[in-house]
Amino acid sequence: MGSQEEILNDGRFSRVTRDPRFWEMPEKDRKIKIDKRFRAMFHDKKFKLKCTVDKRGRPVNYTSVENLRKFYALSESDSELSEDDNEVHTEKKKKKKKAKPK
Repeated sequence: MGSQEEILNDGRFSRVTRDPRFWEMPEKDRKIKIDKRFRAMFHDKKFKLKCTVDKRGRPVNYTSVENLRKFYALSESDSELSEDDNEVHTEKKKKKKKAKPK
């Protein structure tokens, strides 16, 4: 086989470099964004399946949650909102703790 440059310089394949269908997908777009309604699938027992063999019968030791994390990601806006919610929730707890001693 020829080198990569020879293939790209060939007139028959020159459009491959300009055609967006053949471009590699960016890292940030590879995972499907999941909003906060579906974040339970990452830690819920209903979605967790422990696999001992892969689809070809080879022994493996992983769970389906690892596979979910490979293909899905929480959307950034929702993860920021959940962090803000957690901060507000902890602030409320602190206020309640201060209010109890009265």
